Amino acid sequence: MGVDDPKQGGEELHHEPEKVVGPLAMREEEILKFWQEQGIFEKSLAKPSPKGEYVFYDGPPFATGLPHYGHLLQSALKDAVPRYRTMQGYRVARRWGWDCHGLPLENQIEQELKFKTKRDIETYGIEKFNAAARNAVLRYAEDWKTIIPRFGRWIDMDQDYRTMDAPYTESVWWAFKNLFDRKLIYEGYKSMHLCPRCGTTLSNFEVAQGYKDIEDIAVTVKLPLIDEPSTSLLIWTTTAWSLPGNAAAAVKADAKYVKVKVGNEYVIAAKELAPEGEIVGEIEGKKLVGKKYEPPFDYFRDEIHKHKTHVWKVYAADFVTLSEGTGIVHIAPAFGADDLALSQKEKIPTIHHVTDEGKFVATVTDFAGLSVKPKGNPKETDQKIAEALKEKGILFKEEKFKHSYPHCWRCDTPLLNWAANSWFVNVQKVKDKLLTQNAKVHWVPEHVGRGRFNNGLESAPDWAISRSRFWGAPLPVWRHTKTKEIKVVGSVHEMLSMVRRSGNRYFVMRHGQAESNVTRILDSEGREDNHLTEKGRNQVVHSAHELRKEKIDLILTSPILRTKETASIVQRELGLSDAAVMVDERLRERGLGDYNGKSVEEWKASFKNFADEFNPNSQHVEDFVSLRKRMGEFLFEVERRYTNRNILIVTHGDPFWAIRHIAKRTPAHSLMNLREPESYPTTADWEEISFVQFPHNDDYDL
Repeated sequence: MGVDDPKQGGEELHHEPEKVVGPLAMREEEILKFWQEQGIFEKSLAKPSPKGEYVFYDGPPFATGLPHYGHLLQSALKDAVPRYRTMQGYRVARRWGWDCHGLPLENQIEQELKFKTKRDIETYGIEKFNAAARNAVLRYAEDWKTIIPRFGRWIDMDQDYRTMDAPYTESVWWAFKNLFDRKLIYEGYKSMHLCPRCGTTLSNFEVAQGYKDIEDIAVTVKLPLIDEPSTSLLIWTTTAWSLPGNAAAAVKADAKYVKVKVGNEYVIAAKELAPEGEIVGEIEGKKLVGKKYEPPFDYFRDEIHKHKTHVWKVYAADFVTLSEGTGIVHIAPAFGADDLALSQKEKIPTIHHVTDEGKFVATVTDFAGLSVKPKGNPKETDQKIAEALKEKGILFKEEKFKHSYPHCWRCDTPLLNWAANSWFVNVQKVKDKLLTQNAKVHWVPEHVGRGRFNNGLESAPDWAISRSRFWGAPLPVWRHTKTKEIKVVGSVHEMLSMVRRSGNRYFVMRHGQAESNVTRILDSEGREDNHLTEKGRNQVVHSAHELRKEKIDLILTSPILRTKETASIVQRELGLSDAAVMVDERLRERGLGDYNGKSVEEWKASFKNFADEFNPNSQHVEDFVSLRKRMGEFLFEVERRYTNRNILIVTHGDPFWAIRHIAKRTPAHSLMNLREPESYPTTADWEEISFVQFPHNDDYDL
């Protein structure tokens, strides 16, 4: 293909794909075909491995987009290292994974649903929103499965794992619980940047991507001192919207401050930054500490009366500088890292006067519901605050101020510095160990590990790991509503140990051999002539004798003839009354649609493997999700209805198999990857299942 290059005066740069790209691509495709047909990757896993397992941790890609050039280098490295270790005599299992959670996908779904704020999600319904995210997350999976092998990379993409599945979430719980038990987890506040549109905090890395130069207004405000009539402290801020949340003022202890007469009143500011006027006195910063003042707004006076000894007074702080402003800093603990740190140290109350949507709360009556930093006109609200300060007679000065301000890199909304409640990993407690371990790592190139990475560890703050969003792994923390006691669990089993039990025991049985099993003709509707065979009746009698020791109280059966006959034999052998046998339509055979009445061989020939049988998408066959839902509804209802019963469920092979895996909480996704069914029940088979109610979606996935 010729390309006109203006730098070359229109001269074309020619490439000859038929001479260069063609043969090379064909050679690659031939090699790939050979690998696939001969199962070379699988053979590399099956060969003797005298050195044992080599564990290869692979951070999975996000599945909502196609592979790009950024995946090429890492895929090459992730392929080369396992191959090298395999040749050294290790077995290196390589299983593909998908990173499914996070705000990028939430943003994508919000755009598709035309949502404007986080509140739109709550109105729409969190369950419906997460279902939309789940359905969208792997929309490019098949493209990845085509492209990644084309890189020449060896990895199992059929037995993949997904971070949105319960087993992966359980591994997160296990890690959290381990850290919690070692006292490395705590709950607290951290000053973070909040996107009011997205309704969540951003990491420092995300914030760094969105700085823009904007014009704001800066205000200098008078804080009248309680014990000095006609005298005010001067504070300066570029965030006038934060003034309703003012809780304190801070000075530099060793700095010189002056009292200046301006007109008929007096103001106090740092000597270097004082306004023009007659200086009538000089005082050290530490002498100002403890002085109380009238706040710029008193909306929260009644709410924080219990903090009256700590609020609206002067404190000393090391972060106060004399480079700009007045040398006296306005402290709004909920909206600044230094502010929050000082408030935690001095027990200053945190006044949250802004919602996580970036709007004033109702208590701020004059501005309730107003966006504090409107997108498109970020200084509009600050201007209104300045006007209110002027009306109150405490606005000393207003000026334009240009500065770099962080915006959300996703939606371009101005961010707010926000005291976010979060769960933290206490990095400080393990920092020395992290640095020691990093020194043992063989880094290539070395300066990355010894320099940037090491420096990052040395300066690492405690890690805020929770987010106030919806599509993510839930943290395993329960809090008692009255006592506030915390319970942290490390597994699903541990969580379910707290669930109230019915006391029921469950036994599932497949019907005995029927005529259709002998003729191998499918019967999902229940033909009137499809009776149990003599062998089938004997099978059922044998199973009934085994069940005697279980003291069955109740039999629930499918309405189809062969299951009803099975239930009748068991009833007779166990000496149960007619009232102990009940028919439940949900236990019927799986619907086989157009295949009903056809041969098993014809059914098998229509599908490549077991997974395809459960996802036919044609011929009116009941798919696995529908069958699983039917069995889930049945199991959960029975658990709610009965207590302390020994219940026998008589059904068919596929429903039996589905019930077993619902009770085991096996993800539907995992079952769909099975090439062959695991321990599929034969006629008159029975087993006890251990069932506990668990949180689930509509398809009865955990």
